[in-house]
Order: sequence, then C-alpha cells, then structure tokens
Amino acid sequence: MSLGADLLEMGRKARAAAAELRSAPAEQRSAAIAAMARAIRESAEEILAANDEDMAAATSHLDRLRLDPQRLEAIAVALEQIAELPDPVGAEMARWQRPNGLDIARVRTPIGVIGMIYESRPNVTADAAAICLRSGNAIILRSGSEALRSSLAIHSALARGLVEAGLPEAAVQMVRTPDREAVGYLLRGLGETIDLIIPRGGRTLVERVQQDARVPVLGHLEGVCHTYVHAAADPEMAQEIVRNAKLRRVSVCGSTETLLIDRDAVSRLLPGIAAALDGCELRGDSEAQAIVAMKPATEADWRAEYLAPVLAIRTVDGVDEAVHHIATYGTGHTEAIVTEDAAAAERFLDQVDSAIVIWNASTQFADGGEFGFGAEIGIATGKLHARGPVGPEQLTTFKYVVRGTGQVRS
Repeated sequence: MSLGADLLEMGRKARAAAAELRSAPAEQRSAAIAAMARAIRESAEEILAANDEDMAAATSHLDRLRLDPQRLEAIAVALEQIAELPDPVGAEMARWQRPNGLDIARVRTPIGVIGMIYESRPNVTADAAAICLRSGNAIILRSGSEALRSSLAIHSALARGLVEAGLPEAAVQMVRTPDREAVGYLLRGLGETIDLIIPRGGRTLVERVQQDARVPVLGHLEGVCHTYVHAAADPEMAQEIVRNAKLRRVSVCGSTETLLIDRDAVSRLLPGIAAALDGCELRGDSEAQAIVAMKPATEADWRAEYLAPVLAIRTVDGVDEAVHHIATYGTGHTEAIVTEDAAAAERFLDQVDSAIVIWNASTQFADGGEFGFGAEIGIATGKLHARGPVGPEQLTTFKYVVRGTGQVRS
C-alpha cells in the first residue's frame, strides 16, 4: 500500500476498535493495561537495545530520550497505577429530575480515536496507550524519528498485552515510518476517523499541528514556568523549592525558567537561593545583579523555555507585579509562590490564570503521576475541554441520558 492508503486503513481499524472498547468492561481494560506492564518488563532487553540505537543517533534532548532499567521499571509501574484508577467511562457527572418527570443524567463517554504526535519521549508511547485504554479510546501513535526504535519496541510489548486480554490490537496502533508526510495525513483526520489530535513536543510541532489540523487539537505549548519568592517566604524553604524546581530535571516542562523575587527581600533571600543553585547559570535584572554576580537578562530571557540549567531572575514589587509578569510572559503552564503569608498566597492562587498554581511546593509537581493519574499524555495549557495534566478523565467527553415514562412535549 501507499503511505496514505496504509494510514487510512489504520484509521478504519482504530474506529472499529474504539467501538469495541466503548463496550468492553472496565475489568477487561484494566487487565489489558496490567498485561502491558508485564510485557514491558519481559521485553526490557529488546527495548533498552532499541533505545541504545536511538541514543547513538541522537544529537539533542538526550535526557528525555534516554531509557535505563530504572526508567523502564517506572514506565511499567505507571501502567499498573493507571490500571488501578477508577474507570471514568459511564460515570455519572450529574443527575436531576424535571417537573415533568424526565430523569436526566450527564454521563462520561470516550472521545473515540485519538491521534498522538510526539517527540523524543519514548515513555509517552506507553503512557498514552494506557491512558487511552483506561478512558475507552483507541489511539494512533506517531513518534518522532529520534525515538522511533524505542517507541516501536515498546509498542510491540503493548500489543502483546492487548492480545492477552482479548482486546483488538488495533486499539493501540503506531505509525512505523519516520516519513514526515504521515503527520499531514493524521492532521487531516484519516478520512474522519480521528476525533482528537494531541501534540507533545516543541513549539514548532505544536504550532504546526494547531495551524494545519482539520480535527480538534488538545494543545500543550511551552512550559515557561515561574516560581515567585514572596517577602514572607521562609528562606530555607525558598532555597530548597527553587533548587528543586529548577534543577531536579531541567528538561521537563514543569521546570522553573524564571524566578521572581520581592524587591523588599531580594538582598536577604537571593544570596542563599543563588548558593543553592550551584551549577546553574543565572541571568538577572539590574537589581538582582547588584546582589549576586550573574549575567544580565534580556527581554528574550523572560520568554525563554531553556530546558537547561539556566534561570532568569527578576525583582518585583509584590504579588500584583508578579501576577502581571506571569500574565505577560508566561505560557499558562505552572506557577508557584513561596510564602508564609496565607493572604498573599491565596491572592496569587486566585489571580494567576495558569493551568496549575502552587503554594509552597516545587513546580516539578506538574505531572500526572504526582497528581495521582498514574501518568499523563501531557499538560494542556489551553482553556477548553481539558487543562493541566491530561489523564483518563480528561480524555472523556459526555452525553445526556434521558429516561422517561411516556412524556411527550406539548
């Protein structure tokens, strides 16, 4: 077959599999996800060998791409956690009765067929498949070429888990070619078989998907995340939170990229924070530079997603200016405040319009696993349908179920 015909056939099979998943018992889908976890452990040698090949060919995003026994075990554990999550399919969101006796319920239902386009992250192959199964959706995966060998090896294990549980292999399919033309076919919807596209990667990928897609898109743009150290912050807590938020893993989208710090407390708090950031390049405004030696920040730094050990630092006059800076330069991902002043914290949490807002904790908690979802497909930074970590519940829509006793409308 040609690439186009092959992909259209994948869409047709996915649509049929989605119909089967819609009626599959929750227990069967749980069993499939658990079987996937076992298959990944059993295939560890093959998966890690494939990842070695990807790593040898890669030139960037090596931390995101790399798998080792510990990371592979973490993938399997995440799948087991997803298998144990409450099943969202069929859950009643609300129910009420009308004066005429009609009983109306709003009930969660699968979206249908998901198209997932992602870069550099082989773990997404397993996470996305399990989350879609948990929510009753079929999925077509398209990995970036830099992670394709790893992703194909993981997908092979996932397929064995599906078969073991008696579910169709077509519930989780993977585009096997690195040909970029495949992305175009997915964005056009594969003959109206795809219901939702989810991109996960850099700005170039996400913007292309949003511009070219003919089906709805659940977007995830950059994580220009902020940590704001308020004048009433505990110094030791501020040091530990900022260090973790920036340096725990610099390549994740929840890594803090800009530190905001109150002007009234910068001389007292910044030296200790800077000392805790050993090995991190600091770029600050003139007031921060006057306290600690660092490079000058430019306008571009306030908008930068470094994904590297680099941190921009800006002084502000209180909560309102911190909120204004975030609204001006942020991407709606994750923002944190460090303070012992509960009123200031609540004002920050109320006024900041981002997917995740945090008080006295690291921005690196912006993760579906840390939210109790087992894993995530991504962090949605838009405002419609889903926002923040996208887990099984966020991959459902709803329908109204109306039960009557013979009513007719006058």
